[in-house]
Amino acid sequence: MNMRYRSVIRPPTFVTMQVPLAIIEDQPAIREALHTYLCAQPEFDCVLVAESVEELLADLAAGAPKPRLVLSDIGLPGMSGIAGIAQLHELAPQAEVVLITVYQDAERIFKAMCAGAVGYLVKTTPLPEIKQALLDVLAGGSPMSPAVARHVMRYFRPAAPTNNLTAREQQIVEALEQGLSYKLVADRLGISINTVRAYIRSVYDKLQINSKAELLRRSKSHL
Repeated sequence: MNMRYRSVIRPPTFVTMQVPLAIIEDQPAIREALHTYLCAQPEFDCVLVAESVEELLADLAAGAPKPRLVLSDIGLPGMSGIAGIAQLHELAPQAEVVLITVYQDAERIFKAMCAGAVGYLVKTTPLPEIKQALLDVLAGGSPMSPAVARHVMRYFRPAAPTNNLTAREQQIVEALEQGLSYKLVADRLGISINTVRAYIRSVYDKLQINSKAELLRRSKSHL
């Protein structure tokens, strides 16, 4: 008797591996919130939770499981989150670090990126968005909070032309470039320090900047 055999095509079975995650945060309430939420997610396996970079490094040196993702605060007791990236990579080369912090200044963000951070979030980021940011890293992304992204764009934006400054404003900028203090600028121009400050605020508004360092960097090639 002839029999026919028909192969049965079964749908593939996908096994989702949990991603080893480490959290570094010195504030107990924030650390607990991150730990409680993220460690309850099926995508993550929280292998380490530490109060400082030093504590995490000690755990790794003692043989603790190596994380694939690290969510770290910047302002920590002892070593900062930025300074700790290089040492962390020595013990866990595959780890990718996302920093979460209250700091949003462009200089600090730039230093974090140069140190090897792949993402930069502010602490007001909702927990589901933090989770998604970590998943984005696994997909090859570099997540940033919207406010942080604006600072980065401002940092790398080409220097704004200064031809919309008044003659007095340009005098003040030139004096600052020469290293004069607000008092010396006021003495040179025969105006009060408060007037100097008012002019500087006007310059900042026109050039869309926030600091003297950024002013000097942007204006150097245009004045």
